[in-house]
Amino acid sequence: MKNQTPEQKKRIFSAIQPSGSITLGNYLGALKNWVSLQDKYDCIFALADLHTITVRQEPAKLRHNTLVAYALLLACGIDLKRSPFFLQSHVPAHSQLAWILDCYTQFGELQRMTQFKDKSQKHADNINAGLFTYPSLMAADILLYQADYVPIGEDQTQHMELTRNIAERFNNAYSPTFKLPEALVCKEGKRIMSLQDPTHKMSKSDDNVNGCVYLLDKPDDIMRKFKRAITDSEASVHYGKGKDGINNLMDIYSCVTGSDYATIEHDFAGKGYGDFKEAVGEAVIEHLRPIQKRFADYSSDKAFLEQCWNTSAEKASHIANRTLQKVMRKVGFVPCHS
Repeated sequence: MKNQTPEQKKRIFSAIQPSGSITLGNYLGALKNWVSLQDKYDCIFALADLHTITVRQEPAKLRHNTLVAYALLLACGIDLKRSPFFLQSHVPAHSQLAWILDCYTQFGELQRMTQFKDKSQKHADNINAGLFTYPSLMAADILLYQADYVPIGEDQTQHMELTRNIAERFNNAYSPTFKLPEALVCKEGKRIMSLQDPTHKMSKSDDNVNGCVYLLDKPDDIMRKFKRAITDSEASVHYGKGKDGINNLMDIYSCVTGSDYATIEHDFAGKGYGDFKEAVGEAVIEHLRPIQKRFADYSSDKAFLEQCWNTSAEKASHIANRTLQKVMRKVGFVPCHS
């Protein structure tokens, strides 16, 4: 059987904000899958820097975070020969389509979005219009590329449903224009929890610095955090109810080594939690070592990074503009031939 060509593959669009340091949870829960998805799908990836400014950003810090995130995601294994990886703000079609979709999104739909309610409480001094219409921009991101699938986490289900509703509303008002995307839940992705509170997701906003591991943490810091990881009093390495800390460590170890739970339980039978914590720390350090090496190489060559994102933006724009022009024609805008 012949391999599928990129044109025959189903298309995936996925984006992540460059708003801060990328955690081990981000990587194992989503970004690691970006790499493997490239083998099966026609992938388009982006740094969603437009979404980032719904919360006030320091300009210099945003630029720095964007450069770091771009270099780090490349280091994780994005292959630009197969998958364009661009900065959202470099493709104006995102903003243009977002405005049009705003006009096909109901106020009540946006008002019901859980993320808007949560962020409004967290940033009560800056409840801006962008925070409210954020889902319309997210819909534009996806629909521009006629994506078949979008990898999402549990907190994005509502946004996906709204994206499909907006697309259906536009298609019904005119004629079939947008492909209706489906959520893709990757079985390999894990919901990685805090090392200090394994009932909560690992987050860079964790008040306890020992709860979160970053991809660019030094080996000594990684090992220290794992040695201090919260576990239970049973002292037996096995997956089970009431063992949130050990379950989380087993998830992490499984993701970076490929071992299943049965193998992990067998290998650590009769050993204490101290041995297991150290083994998990060593496995994570070794898994991240080549990523950190590639990151150091990429981040030191800004000209290379600029070439990468410029080339990717051109490829993305070519696809996005075809959709945008079709939408504008159907809405009734006078075409520009300049």
